[in-house]
Amino acid sequence: MDALELLSGDAQTFLYKVWASQVHVHHARAADLVRLLSLDDVDHLLTGSGLRTPALRLAQDGDVLPPSRFTRTATLAGSAMTGLVDARKVLDLFDAGATVVLQGLHRYWPALTDLVRDLELALGHPCQANAYLTPPGSQGFALHSDSHDVFVFQTHGAKTWEVHDPSGVREVLMEPGTSMYLPTGTPHAARTQDSPSLHVTVGINQVTWRQVLTRTVASLLDEPQHDTALPAGHLADTGELSTELSARLRALADRIAALDPDSVAAGEVQRFLTGRPTAVRGGLRDRLRVRLLDDRTALRRRPHAPCVLVPAGERLRLLLGDRELRVPAYLHEPLEHVRTHRELRPADLAPWLDPESRRVLTRRLVVEGLLEVVE
Repeated sequence: MDALELLSGDAQTFLYKVWASQVHVHHARAADLVRLLSLDDVDHLLTGSGLRTPALRLAQDGDVLPPSRFTRTATLAGSAMTGLVDARKVLDLFDAGATVVLQGLHRYWPALTDLVRDLELALGHPCQANAYLTPPGSQGFALHSDSHDVFVFQTHGAKTWEVHDPSGVREVLMEPGTSMYLPTGTPHAARTQDSPSLHVTVGINQVTWRQVLTRTVASLLDEPQHDTALPAGHLADTGELSTELSARLRALADRIAALDPDSVAAGEVQRFLTGRPTAVRGGLRDRLRVRLLDDRTALRRRPHAPCVLVPAGERLRLLLGDRELRVPAYLHEPLEHVRTHRELRPADLAPWLDPESRRVLTRRLVVEGLLEVVE
């Protein structure tokens, strides 16, 4: 099932209607959400993965506990390692009522990495994932609001949320399979009852028009003439300052009016589609297998990997999410075939490339992480 459907029930509803100033609650099949992060998964992360701060923090009764209460130090090959999570201390504090917060799970937990990457590509906004494990009868954080939009979904136990939205205060019981969308600034608090609770939050860090306009204007101001000093004596006589400022403002306004919106928009897309975290799970095996690649090798597009083709004169820009490749423009048609086909073999590119050229191209795309070798 599509990641957006798991969270909202209907991807299009979310993208075009739900993502507004309203709270939205949806009920899905519990198993579909539990598989993203189960209680056993969290047990493994806490007791068998070697977590270090700030990947984990603890909160109790509205306060964040200092890391010194649940971490230790060690040495590895003679070098000091700090911030190591002490599983026994964490479990003791959990027994005493502390909420365990796993931060940045999208960076290292595969199921949430995939979900977040899909969501980022669907929305065009950076996303992140945290998880909260709260013991029975406890509250980790007091009433608060977040500076970003949030998806919440429950994967174990139950938790009662107090949500303040424009219609008033409402209580939402979150159980496995329940997901909820909270717009930016929605005050909320949550408390467990008789069972422990595990839920995941997916934060949507909105790219705003203010940010886009600030970057655009800043690029125009990043020129040497704007680094010259104000005239001496301008505190006593503002006339010269005002005259020069007027001329500079007119020049800046002319520069802004001359900007090509299409180029600015393309720059924003390029910025997003070349700056995402690298995700090449299985890349080591691919690097080993690609040495034996031939016309019959089965390949497939790596899941959750973007592929955007941008013509640039005699070159073609290939935006891959975490980087940009520049290749000759004559590769547009074979790369369009790669972009639009989930699975392929190098021989499929025969209409455009000779045997050696198509092997060189597909090997490069495996190395760059767009394609993976099918075992």
